[in-house]
Amino acid sequence: MRRFRLAAYVTSFLFATTAALTGAGAAQAADTPTTLAATGYVALGDSYSSGVGAGSYDSTSGDCKRSTKAYPALWAAAHSPSSFNFKACSGARTGDVLANQLGPLGSGTGLVSISVGGNDAGFADVMTTCVLYSESTCLSRINEARAYVTSTLPGKLGQVYSAISAKAPAAHVVVLGYPRFYKIGGSCLAGLSDTERSAINSAADLLNSTTAKRAADYGFTFGDVTTTFSGHEICSGSSWLHSVNWTNIGESYHPTATGQASGYLPVFTSAA
Repeated sequence: MRRFRLAAYVTSFLFATTAALTGAGAAQAADTPTTLAATGYVALGDSYSSGVGAGSYDSTSGDCKRSTKAYPALWAAAHSPSSFNFKACSGARTGDVLANQLGPLGSGTGLVSISVGGNDAGFADVMTTCVLYSESTCLSRINEARAYVTSTLPGKLGQVYSAISAKAPAAHVVVLGYPRFYKIGGSCLAGLSDTERSAINSAADLLNSTTAKRAADYGFTFGDVTTTFSGHEICSGSSWLHSVNWTNIGESYHPTATGQASGYLPVFTSAA
């Protein structure tokens, strides 16, 4: 009788211990980034997330130019999430994200990525102005963009981030920033002056810091790509960004396929 009770006690103890360890393991696994692969992934944002400049565009995406070589598609291919909705679109502003991209978000969404804000600040117009007009006109346009980023963009980003949180309350949200465009004192022998290039880089830094602060306000993770693109800016001699492309102007100042795979993907993978 004593042996039976002892055996029963040992069996009960082992069962409880196993259950506790299994439960702890499950809880720990639930906290690791890899388990996000078992939930839905939704990729939102602008051309830096859709993959403009990387080529290999999905013909069904039309003017949104979603590339199979963009970091969201590369991550999804490597991690096999339970669902993948690629909604990022070339030219998208914060209002476009709100109006056209949030449909797939829901309670089953475990991971969201987004880059947005550059188009709101008018960076395409900044670059056009700087390429076509004088240095003083370029610097003036950059200052206009900086003023917008400081005064207006935080509210616009807040609207988008609030909507994401409301529609996908369980999601881990990664907000991706933008690279600096130029290596100062680099290999470029013509084009913009280093004064203009430095001002453009500084404006990109302001956009990133503003975006990072708003992301933190909502508990989102900010992915800083300036570090991975360091040494691979335009004028570096090993650029992962297109310079002015007169035959395909839309790809100008966007990451190449290497920029997506080696500049954006590692940052997103780490943040996710």
